[in-house]
Amino acid sequence: MTMLRDIALVVRSKNTSPFTYSLDILFRDRNDYENIKSRQLVDAALIAGLYGIAPDQVLDVIHFDPALAIKICLLRDIPSGAPGDRDVYGAQQHVPLLLWEIPGHAD
Repeated sequence: MTMLRDIALVVRSKNTSPFTYSLDILFRDRNDYENIKSRQLVDAALIAGLYGIAPDQVLDVIHFDPALAIKICLLRDIPSGAPGDRDVYGAQQHVPLLLWEIPGHAD
């Protein structure tokens, strides 16, 4: 089975505010990007399942065709820098997405 890490050029996360962070996927190949986009595989339900959160914590899923990119905006459980926060920069949140097995993707 193909994982996102096998077809993406970049999978990363970062803060977008003290209360939100984003996940970014940049694809190497237009065909892979279009395949994922046209089948609507990356949506709030997928992200909620991968991250063990409620779908309403997924604020937005944005496709940006010129960059072959998908941006996902999420609410943080704990504000950045607050007691208990273990990832002040939001830079370690991309791993569940990186390991996502893409259904029906030809290797």
